Amino acid sequence: MNYLKAIQEISGIIPNIEEELEEKKIQSSYSVINAFTNRIKTMIVQKERNLLFKSLKKMNDIYRNGDIMLKYAVECTFIYSLDNSTTFCSPEYRKLIFSHISNDLQKLYSRQIYSHGI
Repeated sequence: MNYLKAIQEISGIIPNIEEELEEKKIQSSYSVINAFTNRIKTMIVQKERNLLFKSLKKMNDIYRNGDIMLKYAVECTFIYSLDNSTTFCSPEYRKLIFSHISNDLQKLYSRQIYSHGI
């Protein structure tokens, strides 16, 4: 999957995100994942659980099936933002969010958190 296919798949969940991406002058894997990550952050804060869980599943799918650029964008954007996005969540809500993230992405998150500053 490349970033154009990712846009189509993300748009199936969040219809108006395509308009947001079209406004950007440069479309790339990074810009697509950045916009999707920002929407996920908003869903976390607003506790839009159904849409959040669908979006997390789609992020898992994009990482699993995406080309190398999409995978790198997920690792550098989404994974990097997870700690910040869930800082003010209750422990229960944070666990619920992480329960919808694939094992591969959870491993990347743990590796990133525990290797910080080394």
